Amino acid sequence: MPEYTKNPDVIATLSPEEYHVTQESGTERPGTGKLLGNKEPGIYVDIVSGEPLFASGDKYESGCGWPSFTKPIENVTEHEDNSLGMRRVEVRSKHGDSHLGHVFPDGPPDRGGLRYCINSASLRFVHRDDMEAEGYGEYLDQVEDVA
Repeated sequence: MPEYTKNPDVIATLSPEEYHVTQESGTERPGTGKLLGNKEPGIYVDIVSGEPLFASGDKYESGCGWPSFTKPIENVTEHEDNSLGMRRVEVRSKHGDSHLGHVFPDGPPDRGGLRYCINSASLRFVHRDDMEAEGYGEYLDQVEDVA
């Protein structure tokens, strides 16, 4: 099993937006994320640590302007966030400690009722065809075709 860590070498290569989102708990502008419209089969991993976070089959169009998922694969932690004068639940990667976004209780009721609202800038997409070669073969059973 791979060991996932907060990798300073990777952090040094992040774009200014990726750094702001993952390391400074920032937010990309709605509707601008590179993965918002992605409908390919695969998994989404932490851009810093590479740890698996979300499967394409759990992604859906919520209309909020950011990629939305109904549940994580694993490696997602939740933290109380009282910034911006409101109560929210922040989600971070477990090993990389990257800020990912927030989780809200307004997701599809038939899929658990949660909406993981995630910044594209915190994610790297690994296509199903590349998962085995990149060391994510054990997660292939969690990836289904997405229309």
